[in-house]
Amino acid sequence: MVQEPTLEWHVIPEPTNVEPLVGTCSLPLSGTVVEQRGADDAEAVFARQLVDDIKRVCGGRWQVASGEVQREVTLRTSPSLDDWSYVLEVSPDGVVITGSGFEGVRDGVQTLRQIIRQIGLTIPCMVIRDRPAFSTRGYYLDVTRGRVPSMAWLKSWVDRLCFYKYNQFQLYIEHTFQFNGLSEVWRGADPLTSSDILELDSYCAARGIELVPSVSTFGHHYTALRTRQLRDLGEFPEDADRPFSLIERMTHHTLNITDERSYEFSTSLIDELMPLFRSRKFNICADETFDLGKGRSKQESAKRGVGAMYADFVERLCRHVDDRGHDVMVWADVALEHPEIIDTLPKNITWLNWQYEPNVDDGTTAALADAGATQMVCPAVWCWNALIPRIDDAWNNITRMARHGRAHDVSGMLVTDWGDFGHVNDPRMSVPGMIFGAQQSWNPDAELSEVDMLSRISTIEYGDHTGSVVGALRGASAKGGFSWSDLVTYLELDDGRGGCNTEIVRVMGCLEAYRNDLPQSGQARLADARVSMLRTLRDSILAGRELNGKLDDAAKDITQLLRVAGDPSSAAVWSLAIDGQRLLNRVGLALLAAHGVVRQDEAGIDAAKLADELECWTEQYSRLWHEVSRQSELARIQHVVWRAADVLRSI
Repeated sequence: MVQEPTLEWHVIPEPTNVEPLVGTCSLPLSGTVVEQRGADDAEAVFARQLVDDIKRVCGGRWQVASGEVQREVTLRTSPSLDDWSYVLEVSPDGVVITGSGFEGVRDGVQTLRQIIRQIGLTIPCMVIRDRPAFSTRGYYLDVTRGRVPSMAWLKSWVDRLCFYKYNQFQLYIEHTFQFNGLSEVWRGADPLTSSDILELDSYCAARGIELVPSVSTFGHHYTALRTRQLRDLGEFPEDADRPFSLIERMTHHTLNITDERSYEFSTSLIDELMPLFRSRKFNICADETFDLGKGRSKQESAKRGVGAMYADFVERLCRHVDDRGHDVMVWADVALEHPEIIDTLPKNITWLNWQYEPNVDDGTTAALADAGATQMVCPAVWCWNALIPRIDDAWNNITRMARHGRAHDVSGMLVTDWGDFGHVNDPRMSVPGMIFGAQQSWNPDAELSEVDMLSRISTIEYGDHTGSVVGALRGASAKGGFSWSDLVTYLELDDGRGGCNTEIVRVMGCLEAYRNDLPQSGQARLADARVSMLRTLRDSILAGRELNGKLDDAAKDITQLLRVAGDPSSAAVWSLAIDGQRLLNRVGLALLAAHGVVRQDEAGIDAAKLADELECWTEQYSRLWHEVSRQSELARIQHVVWRAADVLRSI
């Protein structure tokens, strides 16, 4: 008797129960996927996904049909299954996927697609019974802080989210929507339009993903409050003409809620966006209201307190959303700073509990649970402020937040993907973190190590059957000596008039030593601040010389592995990011020498040649930017690099 070959495969997220059976199912090169009428997939999207994968993997040409018959692959629903669950049965006669409903069928199909991508049409007989830990598994994408993705790329990202069983998607918007009557706010931003949202909403819905509207309604109105039209609504309208700053964009610009026009402005944003989405949820954000009670509302704050002022305004916004038949979401950071207000706010709020520390504990999750609040845990993919994602930090943060959520019975998980400091991070670099989130929001109890996950992502996402390529990227992610955020900080310390920008000194961690010396030294001076910053970063920057050798090795490994896997586009994205980090490490060394922190011969950098290399790198970066993004704010990224090149040539 001939022994059957071992067919190795994995699924992300790891199914909760797999029962192996004897035998195999050999699907033909020409077959049919039947969607029975209860599957409720009007466009037969899921059947077509299978057909397309079979053609891509095996060259087979399958058909799609509907009806009650059973064929080689059958998709159906059953009311007897638990909500959000599916059963995938493989027998010698074929494959049957039974879902509890539309979403269950979808998720069963994604499991089968992943198996076929790895082992083709000869599939071991088995029964998979699967159900997610969190009913809501969302992804939150920043489309405001510099990069507005193209519609083609957004759709491709939705396809990926579907493939890994996410069922919610949100776009973070401040000024990047073409709001009526606010052209001064969105001009030059390549904003999304109402047609874009309607198109994306339909695309998401057909793939079992709820597109939830999200817009800033309180803090984070940097662009709006710098306009002639709206500056008077801010806590500090006198700051509206300060030079543009990628850092200051993150730290100020809260509405003055003692002015009734602020409420009218916020509700106008809600009312324009809401009808474009079929979702009955709305995220009003209302996070990081740093300036509340410090500027024009200072007197009111002295009477009532910041917490009470915040609660009153948020309660009004919640009532506005509720009156229109929608459930409201709010970021939880301010409420957690003022826990006494949680009980005073509407009970139907879903609090978005964002905590991004890699070693995060369950303190905030427990606090909201103890208050009886509905919450979602919100970890991060750890890509912001950098060219290369911090993969270890993403794994640790996402894994811990998922476990805290399970322990406190939260309603779901929302994985965040931010673009601070100009959104220099290419969104394609977020894939490993996104897949971590898919795994942990579905099955956080699976005993999978980070190494296991990296190997599975390499195989399933990138077609690298050595399982090594994402591990090589992980190795590169720890090799930064002088980061993008360090470069932006160094440049933005210049207030544009040759003086020191004290706002940057106030908020950036690498300037803590200088900040502490200010009371003795008097007024901040640009040269002193830069020297202090570079001294703080000295050891990290000097390590960059050795790190660059390791980055060279990682780049070679990644390029070779992805070429073998047949994914040259990802190789180009990852290689360019690594090249950029190598250049940044050398920029740090040049700046150390320029400011006398180390000797010129110790740095060993030809600054003029490095300036040329930076500018050539930026041309390649711009080309890859346009593969996935509109023009949006690419010029700001270019401006940072060109300023750095000018500094290098002045050394």
